[in-house]
Amino acid sequence: MSAQLAAVRHKQGRLHGKMETLGFELKSEASLNVLTRDVVKSSAIEGELLNPGEVRSSITRRLGLDTAGMPKAGRDVEGVVEMMLDATRNYSKPLSTGRLYDWHASLFPTGRSGMQRITVGRWRTTESGPMHVVSGPIGREKVHFQSPDAERLPSEMKQFFKWFNASPEVDPVINAAIAHFWFVTIHPFDDGNGRIGRAIVDMALARADGTSDRFNSMSSQIEAQRKDYYKNLELAQSGGLDITRWIEWFLACLDHAIDGAEQMLAAVLYKAQLWAKINEQPVNDRQRLVINRMLDDFQGFLTSSKYAKLAKCSSDTALRDIRELLNRRILVANPSGGRSTSYRLTELSISDAL
Repeated sequence: MSAQLAAVRHKQGRLHGKMETLGFELKSEASLNVLTRDVVKSSAIEGELLNPGEVRSSITRRLGLDTAGMPKAGRDVEGVVEMMLDATRNYSKPLSTGRLYDWHASLFPTGRSGMQRITVGRWRTTESGPMHVVSGPIGREKVHFQSPDAERLPSEMKQFFKWFNASPEVDPVINAAIAHFWFVTIHPFDDGNGRIGRAIVDMALARADGTSDRFNSMSSQIEAQRKDYYKNLELAQSGGLDITRWIEWFLACLDHAIDGAEQMLAAVLYKAQLWAKINEQPVNDRQRLVINRMLDDFQGFLTSSKYAKLAKCSSDTALRDIRELLNRRILVANPSGGRSTSYRLTELSISDAL
């Protein structure tokens, strides 16, 4: 495990070194992208689909950045964002019962999980009955583990807080793995334990990095490996006190998350270079809107009909705008022509910047 940990820490150091070379705007954009993905994917693991635009808008507003043109976030989004930012921005503050109660209340502002009323901002009660850690769709849930009885929660969480807030006896990244496993195994709330557990991971990793800026999304990688995530949790929870296998899986997952961060950094640099090229001769508002959409999570390639729909313009105007972007080599036509002609953004060399 020591060699695996050393490799991950080295890769982390390289990533943060690259980020420190960026200007403030690029660094902020990278961190904003990661936080947005983290919130969206952490909720997706639990089957809750949040609007990425609303998530980005909420984070942007809370960070004091310009939110012009962004959608207003709903209560469900605001609560998750509030929790995640408190975990990462205030990573050095102690974790406590009151703080976790606040996180939980922010996740469930209506006092309900779906249609079911739950205990909010408090540990689960005996009335809730045995708490099972499950995964899978309703009606086909798989039970992974039965957590401690409600009467034991105050003492279990007191021990957890004492350990988490103390100076780590092992590498802080290992602490992050242990913290997540320990918390979700106690399973202190009626619902939301997974999301809160992953916020605790982000908090622990921020402590490990010594910075509130997040440049890799652990939740995104866990969501991509969701089956393995539950499998390894189940194996560790059903075994003895040795959770080595869980920690090794966690380190491998973090390693992949850092690889994903490298791709995200490349995308941020590409976006910056592309706009630098475009702004030599500014585009019109319709073109700017479509280009920005293509730089985000755009599905497939651009066509004239998609352009007209996005820009809310006529087909003739769409074709005129596209021809101008082709002439400036901002857009490139894909090989198939005729009525099925599609377009992609031009490629730029960003290897030197990486």
